[in-house]
Amino acid sequence: MPQATETDRRSETTPSALPQAYAHCASVVREQDHDRYIACLYAPESQRPALMALYAFSLEIARVRALVSEPLPGEVRMQWWRDLLEGQSAGEVQAHPVAAALLDTIARYRLPIAPLTGLIEARIFDLYDDPMPSQRDLEGYAGETASALIRLASIILANGRDPGGAAAAGYAGVAYALTGLMRAFPWHAAEGQVYLPGDILARNGVTRDDIVRGRGGPGVLYSLKEMRAIARGHLGKLRELRATIPPAVMPAFLPVVLVEPYLKRMERSGYDPYRTIITMPAWQRQWAIWRAAKAAG
Repeated sequence: MPQATETDRRSETTPSALPQAYAHCASVVREQDHDRYIACLYAPESQRPALMALYAFSLEIARVRALVSEPLPGEVRMQWWRDLLEGQSAGEVQAHPVAAALLDTIARYRLPIAPLTGLIEARIFDLYDDPMPSQRDLEGYAGETASALIRLASIILANGRDPGGAAAAGYAGVAYALTGLMRAFPWHAAEGQVYLPGDILARNGVTRDDIVRGRGGPGVLYSLKEMRAIARGHLGKLRELRATIPPAVMPAFLPVVLVEPYLKRMERSGYDPYRTIITMPAWQRQWAIWRAAKAAG
């Protein structure tokens, strides 16, 4: 079966349905990823729908585990998305607003397909309870997910051109992803998921079973301390590359401004990785993003 071209895929959704599809994506991002939603508001209005479609797609892939009772049905859902991106799911787009908006965004901004399918491949790890083998594997996972999103958002903000700043996007995404995984530690541990790398856990005398049974003790705290240092290392590299980020694509990087405040909250007295919810009031997050946007402008 010949693969559909970008124009063919885009034409599968009637133009009249696209505004509703994009509005649905904006609603999804506003409800499920408010930090990125706020950052999108600092992008030109004409580019916001495409950014929302990209982020809504990421959220769809991230929530697959929660929708299935075992890995195999999750892999089937992931394969549907891969087939869609590769032009093998003709006729199914209109029933899924996120898919419709994403394909239109791909066509409008000439987004490469490989990073999108790479994100799906990386997220297959989420379907299983296998521990993350090593720091290198974790950084690779973060690169294929969060870094890829920053890179793709940058292309949208550059109107389909290569804006540069790929290395900066890599460091930014890893710092953001590692911090997000540490914030999600209580929920992941309860679900039997362990994203702390096996080599770091081994150095601190902790096993996967220790974590999922809530008995990691000081070893878990030491492991998370190492993770915070790694995240800050990537932030430092990002700062060194700040000049390589064109001002036009800064909205793609804005959520990263929240990494350091989140990390500092993990270092407060009484922090319990199993019970402490690491968050910030909405107004503080919005203020931090506004300040970063103003400084970039």
